[in-house]
Amino acid sequence: MSKILIVAEHLNGQLNPSTARCVTCAKEVKPDSIDVLVLADAPDPVAAQAAKLDGVSKVLTIARTENAHALAAMLAPQIAAAAKNGYTHLLFPSTTFGKDVAPRAAALLGVGQVSDIMSVTSANVFTRPIYAGNAVVTVEAPADAIVVGTVRTASWPAAGESANAAPVEAASVDATIPAHTRFVELKQASSERPDLQSASKVVSGGRGVGSKENFDIIYKLADKLHAAAGASRAAVDAGYCPNDMQVGQTGKIIAPELYVAIGISGAIQHLTGIKDAGTIVAINKDADAPIFEVADIGLVGDLFKLVPELEAAV
Repeated sequence: MSKILIVAEHLNGQLNPSTARCVTCAKEVKPDSIDVLVLADAPDPVAAQAAKLDGVSKVLTIARTENAHALAAMLAPQIAAAAKNGYTHLLFPSTTFGKDVAPRAAALLGVGQVSDIMSVTSANVFTRPIYAGNAVVTVEAPADAIVVGTVRTASWPAAGESANAAPVEAASVDATIPAHTRFVELKQASSERPDLQSASKVVSGGRGVGSKENFDIIYKLADKLHAAAGASRAAVDAGYCPNDMQVGQTGKIIAPELYVAIGISGAIQHLTGIKDAGTIVAINKDADAPIFEVADIGLVGDLFKLVPELEAAV
């Protein structure tokens, strides 16, 4: 009998779409139940959103002042304690949040972790990418222990809404919260553009854009398309844009319906982050750039001429 617990990711009272993608993955295990765990100081708004996800059996909440901020050291002991209540699987999104908390919870439970689950073969057998996405490996987790895994959100569609909301229950766990960790402050970029990891359209710029000032050409097209703005590692390392815009193996793994790569050569580390995109459009002056090997539509030419023309046409 499989019983899955998904740890919800949320910020400022809003459930992150990555949680809905975890639910879709969990369904493939064909469990008897899929529960969602919400940890916060005031979890009710987030719990209500999670309860509407199709496939969720129950939403559990843990309300503590220590959970006001998503600190892995604080959350992991509570998550591990909750997972011991008869759960066979404990899933997290493979986002910055999930990658931070999941290993701690796995260690507390005394098990290894299955990272970046991209498909489910059975309750204990999964596939995941390795070598920057150049190969896919099949891994088998022990059947006699809880399975702790992170879900590669780019590989799964988000679960829809159910006509009937799942019940929400307050959970009580016996967990020791460490006293040596405390929240100081959160610094994050603010933007009116869509979130990069959940956006349906993304416009990214690379080293070919040439400078921080020239990156405005990326922002303008993104705004015209109501898209998120991204970048290659080369553009980030060159200081053209902040690192939270980085797409790729060492940045964000995304799967938008439309991905526009401008001035990006297409190193394998970047392609790993966009391999699940629906339509890839590439603009580059080098006709032999690797990006054209994966692009559905390619434009060879000067981006400073082509992009303004494209923006005007839109």
